[in-house]
Amino acid sequence: MDLRLNMRKSTTLGPQTLRDPQEGLRRLIDRAPEAEQFAEQTIDRLRPGLNWMHRFRRRLATGAVAAISAWLFVHVMFGANGMVVYRQKKSEYVALQKEIGGLQKESDHYSAEIEALKSDPKKIIKVAREDLGYTKPGEIVFVQPHAAPPPASPRSDAARK
Repeated sequence: MDLRLNMRKSTTLGPQTLRDPQEGLRRLIDRAPEAEQFAEQTIDRLRPGLNWMHRFRRRLATGAVAAISAWLFVHVMFGANGMVVYRQKKSEYVALQKEIGGLQKESDHYSAEIEALKSDPKKIIKVAREDLGYTKPGEIVFVQPHAAPPPASPRSDAARK
């Protein structure tokens, strides 16, 4: 159904370049019953669905809220930044913090040892004797023999069977 008004511009230039507004209103009023009939038919077609939605509006709203809540729960738990990923990253963070703490202690130990080697002559002598095997002239070094390795147990093929 076409409810547009056919408003054409006049070809003459002057005070009346458009058609008479009264004529446009008359045409609109003449076609009003057709528009009302179209609206009534549309409402009659939609009425059963609208009545059903009106009767079950609370159930529909409850269902919509439940669906949104379920989607939100799944998103929060298993999404890209969900709780599962958060816990994995937190445990990884704790493990890395422990590793950093151990490496920091090791670094502090080596820094203290370097400072001692720079300034403490007793430490320098100790490292030279123990690690490098240096001796003063006239000293005798006693080397303790290492413990003998335990005897190898005979291998049997019983475990392979």
